[in-house]
Amino acid sequence: MAMFSVNQYRFDPYKNFKFRVKWDGQYIAAITKVSPLTRTTAPLQHREGGDRSSFRLSPGITTFEPITLERGLSHDTAFEDWANLVFNLDGDAATSLAKNKKDIIIDLFNMQGSLVMSYRVYRCWVSEYQALPELDANGACTAFEKIVLQHEGWERDHEVTEPTQT
Repeated sequence: MAMFSVNQYRFDPYKNFKFRVKWDGQYIAAITKVSPLTRTTAPLQHREGGDRSSFRLSPGITTFEPITLERGLSHDTAFEDWANLVFNLDGDAATSLAKNKKDIIIDLFNMQGSLVMSYRVYRCWVSEYQALPELDANGACTAFEKIVLQHEGWERDHEVTEPTQT
């Protein structure tokens, strides 16, 4: 079977460096890294009283790993603004229960810039915010900020189909 249904001449899989992340209806600038989308379903062991001394396995609870987003530090406050909806120095009244959970969209593009896959991640909220990295006067690295998102699952958008390539 071919790896691609529309572009059957294609042999190489998609690259991992052309992507965008969107929330609140807009793409967020300068995101350089997104951790993998991972889910795990725990196995449940059980046996019947008449079974031999072995057990059977069935699927149990499914959990979703947190997603980490990183980007170069700039004056865009999108990461900080979202993190402040969960924790605010002005106290509990300043946090937002109505706005702190957001759906995000992770879009993957091919080398021509055409959208090839899209994933929706549901009810995300910021559980960790790194405003500044380790600072080193002897270093020459880019400063990154980071958020870690807890969420309630993800699914692929099957309406995004393989584009015809020229």
